[in-house]
Amino acid sequence: MNKEELARLIYELIGPKSNIKDLTNCMTRVRVQLHKEPSDESLKAIKGVMGVNHSGEELQIIIGPGKAAAIKKLIQGMMDAEPEIEEKTEMSTETQSKIEEKVEVSSEVQPIKENEAPLKEPHVTKEKPIEAKKSVQDLAKAAKVGDGKELHKAIKEKNATPAKLFLKKIANIFMPIIPAFIGCGLITGIINIIIKIDPSLASLPFVKILMLAGSAVFFGLNLFVGVNASKEFGGTPIIGGVLAAVLTQPALNGIEFMGMSFIAGRGGVIAVILIAAFAAYLENLLHRIVPDILDLFVTPLLTIIISTFAALMICQPLGGFLAESIGQVATKAIAGGGAITGFVLGGTFLPMVMVGIHQGLTPIHAQLLASFGVNILLPILAMAGAGQVGASCAVYFKTQNQALKKTV
Repeated sequence: MNKEELARLIYELIGPKSNIKDLTNCMTRVRVQLHKEPSDESLKAIKGVMGVNHSGEELQIIIGPGKAAAIKKLIQGMMDAEPEIEEKTEMSTETQSKIEEKVEVSSEVQPIKENEAPLKEPHVTKEKPIEAKKSVQDLAKAAKVGDGKELHKAIKEKNATPAKLFLKKIANIFMPIIPAFIGCGLITGIINIIIKIDPSLASLPFVKILMLAGSAVFFGLNLFVGVNASKEFGGTPIIGGVLAAVLTQPALNGIEFMGMSFIAGRGGVIAVILIAAFAAYLENLLHRIVPDILDLFVTPLLTIIISTFAALMICQPLGGFLAESIGQVATKAIAGGGAITGFVLGGTFLPMVMVGIHQGLTPIHAQLLASFGVNILLPILAMAGAGQVGASCAVYFKTQNQALKKTV
């Protein structure tokens, strides 16, 4: 099945356009938020869909590496090709009909005369008693085969914990940057291998340009994170980028204010995420306070001024402390933990991948690279993937199920 056909079959289940609240993708999954979700079984029945996962309100359709971005783009094209539905007109018509029904009912109600029994209250004005919220266990006991909507909804609500929602936000900040990590990382790795073979090649202008391209993602990482974080927290993306630039500018070195000496880049991406969240909150607060006629000028001005000092005096020291703590903990765990550290890290990484929150570790990876030039955690985490490859090979050679073999 080609990509166009796969995208069409998926869209037939998750569409139309009015049913899709949000559409994104990561490296292996098409991620959607829908008003009404299709059954997992109907999606899994599509040849080319490897699985389905739920994270809060997000439905994750597992397509596989190299395909998710293309399928998402094709689905987006189908959405864009759909004619716009005049939802407002339909809504107003529906509302009007409801109003007319209420007027008709109210006109039938007559005033109570003397010595006459009171009329019964029209049924339309009665409100149903609020039912107690059922637990996941209660819904599981009451659920029938083929009817798991309430159970599925309860499970999603139970899993939408603040910790998972926070990790999801962190993942959304870094997912758009991952292709740049891959491209620049491969360039750097290839160039380093070439230079190891022949060190004299490092002086060639062509090689120098490639080395520059390989390090570009880390040079601009704080800016990229600032833009994405501000967008994720509900602020203006470019303001997040501006504040990241404030924390990163070399001119910051040597400036002292109120007994504090500032260092450019201190706190790394952690400080940037903190100030982006603060600035987004402040900006939205100012939008509600500042009069509309002044909002365009006053809100960004105050947001940048206040957030700049908050970034330098609060977020940067706090981010620096957290970044240094992460480096020390990781180094000591690897040096002294031995097999126990490897078991814990390797054993928990794949379950995190399964539920889609592994990208929440990206700030730690980025901070380790910025601090030490290497990521000492990644080789251990990669062993989890190596074990999965070994298990997949065993299944491939042992299974008699041809469909499963093709999936592997």
